[in-house]
Amino acid sequence: MKTMSTVLLAALVAFTLACGYSSKATTPPTAGAMPAIDTLAPDNMNAGGAAFVLTVNGSNFSTKSTINWNGTAQTTTYVSTSQLTATISAADIANAATVPITVTNPATTGMGIYGSGGTMAETSSAMNFTVN
Repeated sequence: MKTMSTVLLAALVAFTLACGYSSKATTPPTAGAMPAIDTLAPDNMNAGGAAFVLTVNGSNFSTKSTINWNGTAQTTTYVSTSQLTATISAADIANAATVPITVTNPATTGMGIYGSGGTMAETSSAMNFTVN
């Protein structure tokens, strides 16, 4: 009888651990919408000039997209899914250079039961801005 009780107790413990005390499977994030840049307006400025508003035209921009100037995120204004703007400071165009411009759509948080899902951040290919 003592052996039977031990076997039943072990089975009960194993069953309890298998039903609810294991880690839950999560769904990894999926690819987000890839932004694309078509044009920059303006696409060049003279070195030593004043601050200006850069307009980026393209596609797949989200309301939280950011314009990146030489890899640094700028304070960005969302105009539409095809247009963003950012003010570029005079210090950023103080010297002649070729500056890569990209747009990043941020990652979104998963809404699954355990926080799973969501999307990954996506960054466009670069388009060059010329400081003459």
